[in-house]
Amino acid sequence: MNDHEGDVPARRLLLTRASDIEPEPTVWAWLDDGQGRVPAGALSVAAGREGTGKSSFGMWMASHITSGSLPGNFHGQPRAVFYVAVEDSWKQTIVPRLIAAGANLDLVYRVEAVEAEYGETTLSLPQDNSLMEKAITEHGVALVVLDPLMSCIGKGIDTHRERDVRTALDPLARMADRTGAVLLGIAHFNKGASTDPASLITGSGAFKNVPRAVFGFARDDDNECRVMTQAKNSLGRADLPSLAYNIMSAEVPTRTGTAHVGRFVFTGQSTRSVDEILAAGYETDRGERDEAADWLRGYLMDQGGEAPAKDVKKAAAADDISERTLQRAMRKAGVVSARAGFGKGAVWRIEALTTNTDSDEGSAVAPQSRHSRQPSDPGANGATGGATGDDRRGASLSVLYPPALCTVCGTEMVPLSPDQTTHPNCDSAA
Repeated sequence: MNDHEGDVPARRLLLTRASDIEPEPTVWAWLDDGQGRVPAGALSVAAGREGTGKSSFGMWMASHITSGSLPGNFHGQPRAVFYVAVEDSWKQTIVPRLIAAGANLDLVYRVEAVEAEYGETTLSLPQDNSLMEKAITEHGVALVVLDPLMSCIGKGIDTHRERDVRTALDPLARMADRTGAVLLGIAHFNKGASTDPASLITGSGAFKNVPRAVFGFARDDDNECRVMTQAKNSLGRADLPSLAYNIMSAEVPTRTGTAHVGRFVFTGQSTRSVDEILAAGYETDRGERDEAADWLRGYLMDQGGEAPAKDVKKAAAADDISERTLQRAMRKAGVVSARAGFGKGAVWRIEALTTNTDSDEGSAVAPQSRHSRQPSDPGANGATGGATGDDRRGASLSVLYPPALCTVCGTEMVPLSPDQTTHPNCDSAA
């Protein structure tokens, strides 16, 4: 008789008729203006470069989940949150930021693994999946934040090989489906030049392929805000508008002093997407812009505070500063463009030195920020929930057709014809 006869095979096929599976609609943890952004029971990823506020978004989510204020499946039902923070101090960073965000601290849990030999250690996936799933079920957890997701991937997994990464992420996605919880991974952008936020996530393609939703975060320096774009939404609409947000300073009193932290605040729909910000190179050439701003201010100070635009551009070109970088540096340097009179071209001057008169010669024309035209009243969820239908249509149009700027003075155009690129009073030779 064969010793192995009657043994249960290590692997077998499980066959289920589709007719035996009851169909269900997608359950959304976050409904923004009636449209689903973050699905419950699925893995989502928030990705961006350092300092864009993606971790603060995790705090924002935790706050609304624990207070039951997030429009969606958990609204009106405060639920627990598991927070896995690998890089930041809980005492000095995580807890103060949760307080500033308005989270219910009694419902937020720090999650660590404990080994008999080594004590507390970092969560390791998929090794700790079963422990995590049991704890999620026991505590009725609605949100698990993994910050950063990469640091939770177990040792021995090559994070740049898709097949390896899937051994950690696929079971994680199935765990989210079984528990109904949101699993939100925080990820970093790599140094690539792609304009697709999902393609810039550090590591293998699995980090964008496995999640059902991917959010890109970036700074929009020209509009003095930050932008969140839904780069992937496998279960809902793919054309959701980008959202503008800021990180507001907050002071949190503690027993040993005041903690100064940032608080994530949505300000409405954005006129520019993360894709557009990346395409324009706003994030990769910020250092060049800052250097150009220092140069521009110094040059104008040497000229008594103002100079003809054409002279400034000529001097900048001699110092290897491109016109595009120079124009982007104007706001940083506190410089505005003014009309020097009909046919006389534009003058650039340091804003503090401008005067308010009724003449063209003395009135400075500051570039208008498109951020000032965004909806100023956030909805109940801090995003677009309070916008009217007309507001939303206007915001959508502004995303597709952002206002043009005069190629001479840099101020906003109100074109007399579709192909107009300069103001009538601006010298085209400037």
